[in-house]
Amino acid sequence: MTQPQMYGSGDTPQPARVVLITGGARRVGAGVARFLHARGWRVALHYRSSAAEALALVAELNGLRADSACALQQDLLDIAALPTLVQAVISQFGRLDALVNNASSFFPTPLGEFTEAAWDDLLGSNLKAPLFLAQAAAPALRATHGSIISIVDIHVERPYPLHTFYTVAKAGLVAMTRSLARELAPAIRVNAVAPGTNLWPDGDGSVFDAAERQRIEASIPLARTGTPEDLAQAIHYLLEAAYVSGVILPVDGGRSVVL
Repeated sequence: MTQPQMYGSGDTPQPARVVLITGGARRVGAGVARFLHARGWRVALHYRSSAAEALALVAELNGLRADSACALQQDLLDIAALPTLVQAVISQFGRLDALVNNASSFFPTPLGEFTEAAWDDLLGSNLKAPLFLAQAAAPALRATHGSIISIVDIHVERPYPLHTFYTVAKAGLVAMTRSLARELAPAIRVNAVAPGTNLWPDGDGSVFDAAERQRIEASIPLARTGTPEDLAQAIHYLLEAAYVSGVILPVDGGRSVVL
């Protein structure tokens, strides 16, 4: 069985570091959780409605290493409750060393069909919640000289058709990353990873049908779509890179250079 990794110096070792991953129950979030857990981190998995997946993953991780994972339910659009979410992590594990803003809504918003509800959903999950959660987590992260990592998108610079609200939200998340990297330095490092094509979105495939998926896959220089582990490796690098802050790291198989 893998033993918890200890951080600290002298005769008083500190417990393994703690990461809060939003949307951590499934897809990319679950992949990041497994990757970091295998490298000694304790993980707090936030979920909104994926209770079964969250509890199964927590059981899996705690089976590998006791008391190393927990699941926390919260609607991230309930901004007033976000400090309570952070405090729940601290109550469980005694500290917080990293926040990974992974939770995200994604769906098309064609011009002429804009709605305020779609705006609130896409801007809320992709920008407002990460910003206010960063504020809530900042005191705990200052105490551990921790870091914040957000998942943005290469299409901030090269917008994908029919996804204006999503693009605006992720562009705001890029700006948030750079702004907070300056405001929270030197105690907290703030970075982001920008995937290209990782997991295809859930849904009926009407936006990314078989022909569109084939076209996109054929354009990737590394000749494959990404995986959650590809993003997890980049996130792990940014968590460990003590002299890196304010960076938006593409993790796209080279696709951004051919768009």
